[in-house]
Amino acid sequence: MSEEKTGIGLEQKLEMLESLVTRMEGGGMKLEDLLSEYALGMRLSKELTQELEAAQAKMLVLKNGSLKPAEDGDGL
Repeated sequence: MSEEKTGIGLEQKLEMLESLVTRMEGGGMKLEDLLSEYALGMRLSKELTQELEAAQAKMLVLKNGSLKPAEDGDGL
């Protein structure tokens, strides 16, 4: 799910996931609530992974006629 569809950016999703983990680790939650929060956390984790992979793909740069990752240390 992209930011355009949800209106929630990557940073906000990460903050939501971190908050969710903190609540779950704190204990005292009903099992039903814990399972619901876990499902939400897994969805957020999947969305974050997809967004990060898409961003990584965009970082490819054209160099010497071929695409190479920007992380090769040579810059853009």
